[in-house]
Amino acid sequence: MDVLRPTLISIGGRVYRKNIVQEQVQQQEEEEDFYTGPSDCADEPCDAFVVEETEKGFQCRVAVPSPFYKYIIGKKGETKKRLETETRTSISIPKPGVEGEIVITGQQRGGVISARTRIDVLLDSFRKKQPFTHFLSFALNQPVIQEKFLQFKEEVLEKCSQDHGVSSSLFQNPAKLHLTLGTLVLLNEQEIQRACDLLQECKEDFVDQITGGKPLSVEVAGVEYMNDDPAMMDVLYAKVHMKDGSDKLQVIADQLVERFVASGLMLREWDRVKLHATVMNTLFRKDPSAEERSSTVTGKSSFKERESFNGRNILKLFENFSFGEVRLDAVLLSQRYSSDASGYYGTAGRLLLH
Repeated sequence: MDVLRPTLISIGGRVYRKNIVQEQVQQQEEEEDFYTGPSDCADEPCDAFVVEETEKGFQCRVAVPSPFYKYIIGKKGETKKRLETETRTSISIPKPGVEGEIVITGQQRGGVISARTRIDVLLDSFRKKQPFTHFLSFALNQPVIQEKFLQFKEEVLEKCSQDHGVSSSLFQNPAKLHLTLGTLVLLNEQEIQRACDLLQECKEDFVDQITGGKPLSVEVAGVEYMNDDPAMMDVLYAKVHMKDGSDKLQVIADQLVERFVASGLMLREWDRVKLHATVMNTLFRKDPSAEERSSTVTGKSSFKERESFNGRNILKLFENFSFGEVRLDAVLLSQRYSSDASGYYGTAGRLLLH
C-alpha cells in the first residue's frame, strides 16, 4: 500500500511523493530517496527558486544550516554522489560547522532544478526529526499569576497527595508559566533572524489591526486535561480566555501559526492553536525544564517513560480555580532550555502588541 498510497510531502506549496527504497534500509538514518517527477524535470515550475545562467551552464544556491550538511553528504558521501549522478550536477557543500550556501551547478537547467528539489525534500524530512529549539509564547509569569499558582500547588499537594502519581515534581516552574503557540526548529542565526522578521511582518499585516495597538486583557481560570482518562493524566493545564469575551487571542494565535507554517519555519500540529498554560506535566518528573511537543517523532519516546497521575480529585476540587488576570503585551520568540534574569525563557525576538 505504500507504493499505491505513498507519503506526500508539501514544500513551498508544492507536493511530492516520497519513494521507498527497500534495498537501502541500512542507510535510512543517514539518507532518504524521493521521487520528484521525471528525470528531466520538464513539469517542474520554473519560478520555484532562482536558477542563474552561467558561462558553463546553470547554478542554484540554497541556504542550509550547517547541522544539515551531513544529511546531504550521506554515509561515506553516498547521498551527494547519487544526487550528482542522477541529476548530472555538481553539488558544493561548505566545510562542517561553517555557515553558508550549498551551490548546485550543471549544464542542464532541469538537472539543477531536480537536484535543488531533492535537497529541499531531504531537508524538510530531516528537519521534522530535529528536537525543537524555539517556540512562540505569551509569558504568564507575572507576580499575581505566580502567587496564585503557588497557592494552587500547595492546595493540590495538601488535598490530593494521596492520589496515584501526584507529587511536587509534576508542577511547572512558576517563573516559566506561559502559553505556547507553536514550536520551531531554528538552527542558525539566519533562521532566528527570519523568525524575528516574520514576527514584525505579522504585527504590521494583522496583529495591530486585531489588538488596536493595546495589550490583551485575559483571565487564567479553571483547569483541564489533555487525554481521555482523568485517572491517567500526563498534562494538566490552566484555561485562558479574553476578559471582554472576544476571540482576539485565539485569532492572533491561529493567524501567527498559519503564517509561520506557510513560511516553512513551523510544523502544523493542530487545526487550531490549543490555548493552554501547563501547570502539571509528567515530563517534569525527570526533566523540570521539559517542553511539550505533541504528535512529533521526538516526543514519542518520552510518553513511554512517563508515569501518569490520577487527576480526578484535582479536576473536581479545582475546576474553577482562578490564577488571576493579566495583560499580555508581547508575543515572544522563546529559546528552549534557557532562562533570563526573571527566570523566564531567554527571548530571541518579540512582537509588541502595543
